[in-house]
Amino acid sequence: MSGESHDRGEPVLVSACLIGRYCRYDGRTNQDRVLERELESAGLRVVPFCPEEHGGLGTPRPPAWISGGDAADVLEGAARVRTDAGADVTGAFLAGARGALDLCRTQHIRHAYLKERSPSCGSRQTHVDGRLAEGPGVTSELLAREGIEVHGVEGRRE
Repeated sequence: MSGESHDRGEPVLVSACLIGRYCRYDGRTNQDRVLERELESAGLRVVPFCPEEHGGLGTPRPPAWISGGDAADVLEGAARVRTDAGADVTGAFLAGARGALDLCRTQHIRHAYLKERSPSCGSRQTHVDGRLAEGPGVTSELLAREGIEVHGVEGRRE
């Protein structure tokens, strides 16, 4: 699978870095060929998306984490997302999460395969106050609230 969408099959949202797009914060990819083969053999149509780029952050970009709470708190305005230098990038993370939700709604997407440990996409683990913590990232939290089933993927499997 080259990372391009196909016109047939149920659409699924996939973190763009998992299908080979160089959009990680450090400019690298988390391409997961095992995931690509699994989705292709299931007849699913990949819809690639990077919430952080969609929210206006460039690639590469400084690493960021949730600060002062968790992803639910970010969505409710009670916590922020900050870079390692302290810059507030909450607006970009929220815009990316809303963009993912809008895409899911317009494409009738019910499942998302997102990069684990990302402050946007993590489903079981993310980064909070500079360390790895249990809980979802901002995009995963919003999608799950809206009934989209989020599957966490580590990435980089051959």
